[in-house]
Amino acid sequence: MPVTATNSPPRLADLVMTRCDELAACSETPDCLTRRFLTTPMCDVHAHLRGWMEAAGLATRVDDAGNLVGRRESPGASQTLLIGSHLDTVPGGGRYDGVLGVLIGLAVAESLGDGELPFHLDVVGFSEEEGVRYSKPYLGSAAVAGVFQPEWLDRCDETGVPLREAISVFGLDPAKIAAAAYASDEVIGYVEPHLEQGPVLERADVPVGIVSGIVGQSRLRLRFVGEAGHAGTTPMAGRRDALVAAAAFVTGVRNATVSTEGLRATVGQLAVTPGAPNVIAERVDLSLDVRHANDAVRERAVDQIITSGRRIAEAERCRFEIVEKTAQGAVVVDESLTRSLTEAVADAGHEPIRLPSGAGHDAVIMAQRFPVAMLFVRHPGGVSHHPDERVDRDDVGVAIEVLTQFVRRVAGRVASDSAPVSSAR
Repeated sequence: MPVTATNSPPRLADLVMTRCDELAACSETPDCLTRRFLTTPMCDVHAHLRGWMEAAGLATRVDDAGNLVGRRESPGASQTLLIGSHLDTVPGGGRYDGVLGVLIGLAVAESLGDGELPFHLDVVGFSEEEGVRYSKPYLGSAAVAGVFQPEWLDRCDETGVPLREAISVFGLDPAKIAAAAYASDEVIGYVEPHLEQGPVLERADVPVGIVSGIVGQSRLRLRFVGEAGHAGTTPMAGRRDALVAAAAFVTGVRNATVSTEGLRATVGQLAVTPGAPNVIAERVDLSLDVRHANDAVRERAVDQIITSGRRIAEAERCRFEIVEKTAQGAVVVDESLTRSLTEAVADAGHEPIRLPSGAGHDAVIMAQRFPVAMLFVRHPGGVSHHPDERVDRDDVGVAIEVLTQFVRRVAGRVASDSAPVSSAR
């Protein structure tokens, strides 16, 4: 079905930009954008997004992990193509990370008009990707991919609210999370539009790029334990200062990455106990995030950093503990979907540039069960997880055009694969 003036990419790009502004007002704090898993602002986002989806003719539902799904029904279809991203933010985040991808997905559904597809098109707004409230990322996509672990329901946020309680308070049933999962043979694939969160596309002067893969990521929660003491009466010699050990560790983490191309290691959180200005730190809890496109390189770096932590603790007469350690392997994108995406970029008159993603995305989890592809949108300035996050309206229009053509290309291939083969006479 040809694109009409009322649902053309430029007009829909304007709509996407306006909608991003509206959703940015749904925040836990008035002075910056913070929207965590199943908080009241998430309910407000659902109300806005659900209204837009239903106005576009999509059938909506919220699963029991808090994911909002809008379906463009195709009568008689048995399979589904998924487009989406996440609706939560980091504290003090930007208005485009995650949400932009969901709204581009909705715009694609609107751009398709009434044209028939051989599959359902589901636009998914995942409830949680950032891992802020429960120190566990990808809760929403884990449910959709069928890999949500029941023991996660016992995790508590910083105020002591268990995950299962947060789900119940939101009006959902934690006992039914398993029902959020799609069957593997039901899903043709998952495509995620997202800000690049980096400078590559801007430097190449292109509006969109095709993701070639997603780096592997290790996330750890670590702890140094020393001994508290009075800051004025305890001699410097012989102190067991957990913060001194942690400080040396943080510097060591940075130094460990210098000689390895593409390695990223970050300590983003420190919690000092008791945290008083006149008391030697008894305990320091800290995070560690390590990323690389090669899983073996990443795992070796983690082992080296942990070994360094133990040495530092011993030197400072402290104890070093690994509280939690999780990892996601590097993601290989689906070649068939990525080829269709590449062809769609070329159809739109742009150079198809492939680039790896150094950030984790819901596609990381979805790839455990389904074929995945990702489209990056140029990110002016490359500043992400920050109020200065930006995107250009014209680039959004290109992304809508590309993904609309992508859906049509996938539809053509599905229809061709399912067509009966006539016997030779």
